[in-house]
Amino acid sequence: MTINLIADVLVASLLVATIITCFILTKRIERLKTDEAGMRQTVGALITATDNAERAIAGLKSTLGDCDRTLEERLRTAERYAADLAAQVEAGQVVMERIGQIVSAATLVGAKEAPIETPAAPPPVSRLESAAQSAAAIRARAARRLEEQAA
Repeated sequence: MTINLIADVLVASLLVATIITCFILTKRIERLKTDEAGMRQTVGALITATDNAERAIAGLKSTLGDCDRTLEERLRTAERYAADLAAQVEAGQVVMERIGQIVSAATLVGAKEAPIETPAAPPPVSRLESAAQSAAAIRARAARRLEEQAA
């Protein structure tokens, strides 16, 4: 009978240990299920955030493409304007050189032909001298402008 009693006590203690272990495992499973629900919510939020980020990236790529095309167009326009401006500056320099030659020639001609002065009247200014003076003034202004642009 003692063996039966010892066996019964041993079985009872094993049953108590099994019940306690089952209780502990049940609590752990409940926590895991709660954590699983939280994880599902977290994963859902991450998926939503990822979708939003992908849409935002697509929008940014589209905007970047538009900006690139606009910038490229503006650069081409600026290059055309720069080429036109360079051609106009070159043409202006040629005109200024010609005016300088005309002024030099007019000065030489004016120096060779000394006007006859009357003591009572101021010396007459010929059209050629007037044009030469105007051309010299224009040349001086253009030279100042070129120097200002260079600076």
